[in-house]
Amino acid sequence: MKDVDLKMEEYGTPKMFRLLSMYEMLSNNETLIKEQLSQKFAVNEKTFRRDIQDLREYIHEKNETYELEFDKNKGGYCLSEQSHRWLNGKEILAMSKILLESRGFNKSELNSLLDKLIDQALPSEKKGIEKIIGNERLYYVPPKHGKSLLDSIWQMSSYIRNYREVEFTYTRQDGKTLLRKVNPVSIIFSEFYFYLIAFFADDSKDFPAVFRLDRCHEIKETGQVFKIPERLRFQDGLFRNRIQFMYPGELMTIEFKFWGSSIEAVLDRLPTAEISGPVDGKYTIKAEVYGYGIKMWLLSQMEFVEVIRPRKLRDEIIESINILRESYLG
Repeated sequence: MKDVDLKMEEYGTPKMFRLLSMYEMLSNNETLIKEQLSQKFAVNEKTFRRDIQDLREYIHEKNETYELEFDKNKGGYCLSEQSHRWLNGKEILAMSKILLESRGFNKSELNSLLDKLIDQALPSEKKGIEKIIGNERLYYVPPKHGKSLLDSIWQMSSYIRNYREVEFTYTRQDGKTLLRKVNPVSIIFSEFYFYLIAFFADDSKDFPAVFRLDRCHEIKETGQVFKIPERLRFQDGLFRNRIQFMYPGELMTIEFKFWGSSIEAVLDRLPTAEISGPVDGKYTIKAEVYGYGIKMWLLSQMEFVEVIRPRKLRDEIIESINILRESYLG
């Protein structure tokens, strides 16, 4: 007895061949028009409707991202996204570009993330997206640590969500290893790396410490649960807006003059900035920042910036300039 999917209809092309042909058309972003296909496959309208229903059920079971719908403007059936909640081809391409540029993952995790992203695209869009990012993907350079991070990010996020005190060994940049016990409050990505933001469990510092997640080893719970009053709740967004290059430190207000080519770039770098001017071609900018990562950025602006306050930061900038001068002039 023949398989039901291979049986002949009252007349015309075998059902399996029809369905495969119609699915291939949909994959190529073509429209299934009843009159054309009924004539092509020599089937009646009732058979065509059954084919559409079978395709609709198969597509729904295979991939809930898309559904088979009738498009009045096109006069036939085509694949469409179920809702605005799903990523479309343009969004998938943009997200893929961001992933590649971030250089935050090793090659294995990056390829897995990209494959899953691109798999959400319409079949007709996948090849185009893969072609556009193909060269970047081929020559992708992962971070030097080479570690898989998704499990660590998920594990630490669980500790953060459940207010669990944790301890781990931490390898500093100089290679020295230290035991740390902390109350984790956030994970932030910046400049190629994922960072754990945490307060020391012994309350030895009033401001949060910053740890590169790939340098945290043997992470485990201590069994203690910590509490943070609502008024002191850590706010990831505000912290990100105030920190540069993930250098920790006390919160401070800086003021400087800027006369470079792009004031917009300064405001993008310092989301908390308040700006006045220009006066004589110079803007005055005030901003709240954590730590002295800001010093690195200010020095990168060369002769187009002058720090006004705090005095300590101004003096450090002057000292760095003098050291640079001596290095170049001997």
